[in-house]
Amino acid sequence: MKTSIFSSLCSLLLVLASCDMEKDPIGLLTPDQINESPSEATLTSAVNSAYEPLRNTNGFLGDGSWGRGLYIRPDFIIEDIAGGDMNKKWVSDGDQAWMDEVSRFSFTAENPAFNGLWTYAFEGVSRTNLAIAKLSDPAIIQQAGISTELGNRMLGEALFLRAYYYFELVTNFGDVPLLIKPLTNFDEAYEVAKRVPQDQIWEQIRTDLQQAGELLPEAKHPVGAEPWRASIGAVWAFEAKVALFTEEWAKVLEKVNALEQKGYYSLNSNYFDSFDNSKEFAEREVIFAYNHTQGTLPKNGNSIGSLLGWGFLAPTDDFIASFEANDPRLEYTVDVDSRLVYKLMGELSPANRGNGDSPTNKILIRWADVLLWKAEAYLETNAYAAAIGLINEIRMRARNTVTVDGERAPAGTLPAHDVQESDPAVIKTWLMQERRSELGFESHRFSDLRRWKVASEVLRAMGKSFSPHHYLYPIPQREIDLSGGSLGQNTNY
Repeated sequence: MKTSIFSSLCSLLLVLASCDMEKDPIGLLTPDQINESPSEATLTSAVNSAYEPLRNTNGFLGDGSWGRGLYIRPDFIIEDIAGGDMNKKWVSDGDQAWMDEVSRFSFTAENPAFNGLWTYAFEGVSRTNLAIAKLSDPAIIQQAGISTELGNRMLGEALFLRAYYYFELVTNFGDVPLLIKPLTNFDEAYEVAKRVPQDQIWEQIRTDLQQAGELLPEAKHPVGAEPWRASIGAVWAFEAKVALFTEEWAKVLEKVNALEQKGYYSLNSNYFDSFDNSKEFAEREVIFAYNHTQGTLPKNGNSIGSLLGWGFLAPTDDFIASFEANDPRLEYTVDVDSRLVYKLMGELSPANRGNGDSPTNKILIRWADVLLWKAEAYLETNAYAAAIGLINEIRMRARNTVTVDGERAPAGTLPAHDVQESDPAVIKTWLMQERRSELGFESHRFSDLRRWKVASEVLRAMGKSFSPHHYLYPIPQREIDLSGGSLGQNTNY
């Protein structure tokens, strides 16, 4: 096994955790390789590898164990299952009982879901730090013989990705360690194994995104042949999302308006086009997605298909009942009768059920989500008619989408809300409903409930043992133990 610090960093504490590793992460590029040959190819590989912790490929990190939350990225567990939209399986059983503990909010700090989330995110941080350190060094850029334009574009991508990984960490764990450079020894690892106030994390996220926006070219796709790369549109959209979570409503509007003026994105005429494998990067709505590819070595497919083949990932009754009558989005998300989760398979067929190497992309930001952020910002700034207008725009696309059977929804389906409504509580209810129907199974639900501060109300009504301290997840006990206790725990865990 490689012994470099970078190859060991599958969690915060670098080599302290490496003794449990059975293989190096896929796509690994070590500091030694870059230092010895700082070519365009090695720097490109450093940036490309920074995307990979976003993937749903099984066994990507470490030994790929279920018991450490590393078989597959646990986004759907901490968002859809925790948020009450998704059951672990169609038929209840004891398989991977720790997922049921997350669903019930009966988990402890040793639950694999949190170790998995922490590990994936800090692996992303470590990879972006390596790329940023090299691409920020003029001597390395000169030695590699790459243009300033190319160096800036790659640096912008890495900064965007670091902001993305830290967003995951701060929204789920609160105060976390802040690492902004590669670590090289035990002393450095122990020194930074301390949590900093989350305000510092948010500020670092804003700084990274601002710098990324200054470096990336103003184009929908900075590299036409590689549309999966982070773009200026992804940066501006993510700045809006950060502002949404920190309740900076004017900035949400500013960033979304700037993005609208570019005309890069719009709602697809058909709801399912964003998820259709045959239309990846050809439709108009997806802003940022992880590009899963099938049949490659090392494997880069979407392993959600494996889980679907084993009976995982079923809708809750509450989720199904939440849809308005005849809403086409329900059956595009999941066909209950045949137990097919179309949205996660990228096909209106069982073709990828059981396929652990599916080509289905993992959508992380799309335009409908962004429009609903803007609607929320309008609502919070008392521009009620504007908020309702955007909600109605999302509803109109949904009702005009042909059903999975190729038919039109019945007249009266998803009627427009009254733009004269002036009660913010009513409008907020409409907004919350629309986000659940539009974005179901896209790993947003629990974050929405938390930032709206309604998680206790909603989840306890579903019979879950949710308590106020669950607004943050616990720091993985394994990380606290490895740090010798220097990483403190969140309250009441």
